[in-house]
Amino acid sequence: MQSLADTIVAAATPPGTGGVGIVRISGPDAEGIARRMLGSLPEPRYASFRNFKNEEGEDLDTGLALYFPAPTSFTGESVLELHGHGGPLVMAMLVDAAISLGARRAQPGEFSQRAFLNGKLDLSQAEAIADLINAGTSQAARAALRSLSGEFSKAVNTLAELLTRLRLHVEAAIDFPEEEIDFLSDELLKKRLDECADAFALLQDEARQGRVLRDGFRVVIVGRPNAGKSSLLNLLSGQDAAIVTEIAGTTRDVLREQIDIDGLAVELVDTAGLRENPDRVEAEGIRRAREALRSADAVLWIQDATETEHGVIDEPLPDGTKITIVRNKIDLPGAKREPAAVNISAKTGEGLDALRQRIRDLAGYENLSEGAFTARSRHVNALERAAIHFRTGTTALEEANAGELLAEELRLAQRALGAITGEVSSDDLLGRIFSEFCIGK
Repeated sequence: MQSLADTIVAAATPPGTGGVGIVRISGPDAEGIARRMLGSLPEPRYASFRNFKNEEGEDLDTGLALYFPAPTSFTGESVLELHGHGGPLVMAMLVDAAISLGARRAQPGEFSQRAFLNGKLDLSQAEAIADLINAGTSQAARAALRSLSGEFSKAVNTLAELLTRLRLHVEAAIDFPEEEIDFLSDELLKKRLDECADAFALLQDEARQGRVLRDGFRVVIVGRPNAGKSSLLNLLSGQDAAIVTEIAGTTRDVLREQIDIDGLAVELVDTAGLRENPDRVEAEGIRRAREALRSADAVLWIQDATETEHGVIDEPLPDGTKITIVRNKIDLPGAKREPAAVNISAKTGEGLDALRQRIRDLAGYENLSEGAFTARSRHVNALERAAIHFRTGTTALEEANAGELLAEELRLAQRALGAITGEVSSDDLLGRIFSEFCIGK
């Protein structure tokens, strides 16, 4: 982690040529740099047209200057923004001028990191900034914005408050053993245990949905040669992404297409047909297909409905990988539909809506209301750890009437929840999280 005593600078707009480019400066020397580069300090929070100068007083550019004094800024520090012309050379000259006046180049995510360290955002809100920037669908963008506004943090803090109330109740009973309280007959305790259990179940479900919204869902399409895998990829993606011929084994490599199913970002992966004794090139395609299977969230096993094919894919898959049989070519004479399969025609489009719904179901995805938020794998894992501690404590209470063990497990559950918002965090964790951000944010 870098020192907060430094003043940092970076271009806040993407590299390349554009109509407008923004340079952001944050830290204790921002005011002094503003006076040197602009001639005087702009009125706080008002845009003013200025000449931007270097250390020698030479004009570098003209544009709008915005000054936000500490602590009323995004980072909680004094911040200067220079909105100039968006040429790469102009941006570089403005950044170099700020460095010559005492700033240093910002690391990836360092502005957001300072906002977190200065109490302007909690950790889940800071992560939501990157999620909003990288959102792949409009639904994911709206959900990230809700996380940024604090909806996810509020839900986590509400659960933490329920655990606190439960823990106080238990510890108060432990502190007064002369009362000879029977935990298992305490109706208020039972009510609070049920409240916590319900809150855990709801938040875990919402977080899993949020994880799918953020990360998307990878669906690998596999099957025998000429079953119609590439035709299905083209149908779902709405374009001729893959070459389709009647020759078996046309697909020799892994093809990937991104599609949007009602706000769910889905990565479709088309693979070479699996069969015995392939030629040398096709064998490499099959190896890559098996490699893709190991990273699949779900598998669509494509069968030719005009042929007899029994069973499903006989390949090693990660635990929990969901497999769906898809019977293709049902428009052809002699095709046999299977009640347990999704029956489609990649040629006519019949069954497409049912297949799209199946993919949504495989992802556990619902077209959520305005209350959805994004979540990351680490959030889901932290919630699971907290839930395990809660269940362990509840079991200890039910089986041994052990209030002390319940109290300790509740403390550990609260600690796990604190890792989501950053109440409990390590420098290593923060470094890994903010290093994923773009420079200038």
